Amino acid sequence: MTTFGYEQSLGYDRRATRLLTGLYRRIATDIDTRSAHSATVIDLGTGPGKLLSYLATRRPDLRLHGIDLSPHMIDIARRNLAEYPVELAVADVADLPHPDASVDTAVSSLSMHEWPDLPSAVTELHRVLRPGGAAALYDFRFTRTREIRRALDAVFGAVETETIRLPWHPVAVITCYRATA
Repeated sequence: MTTFGYEQSLGYDRRATRLLTGLYRRIATDIDTRSAHSATVIDLGTGPGKLLSYLATRRPDLRLHGIDLSPHMIDIARRNLAEYPVELAVADVADLPHPDASVDTAVSSLSMHEWPDLPSAVTELHRVLRPGGAAALYDFRFTRTREIRRALDAVFGAVETETIRLPWHPVAVITCYRATA
C-alpha cells in the first residue's frame, strides 16, 4: 500500500475536498441508511477523514473508526475530525487493530486498489466483521477488477456490485462492492 508523505497528504486533502465531496456524501448516505443505531463503523484507508466527518455529522450515534497506513494522513484526519468522537489509528488493512467480530460496517473509499495483498486484507476484513456485518468497498471501476472480485468471492461468497457515476464525470468510474459476513 502506498504511504503518503506530509506534502502528498496535504495535496490529497485539498483534492479530496474539491473533487470527491459528492462521492463522500453518497457513501455517507449509504452507510447511514444501512447502519443500525450505535453501529461500529471502520473506514479503511481513511486518508484525511472526509468520509468520517460526513458520517459523524449525519449519524452522531455511530462509533466511528478510521485507519490509514500513512501517519501524515492520520495527523490531517485528526485535525479535520477534532470536533468529533472518532478513533483514528495508523494501521494496515491486512492487520487491523480490532478484535474478531467487533465491527458492524467496514467501508473503504478509493483505497482498495492500493492494497498490496488483497486476499490477506479481505480475510482480515472478514475477521473483524460481526456475523451479518457488512462491507461496502468503493473503488475505481477499471482497477484490479477481477482480482478484487476473486478475493471477495473467496472469503464472502456472494458479492453485489453497483456502478456509480460521480456528479462531475460523464462516465461511471466507481464500483461499490457489497458483501455480508
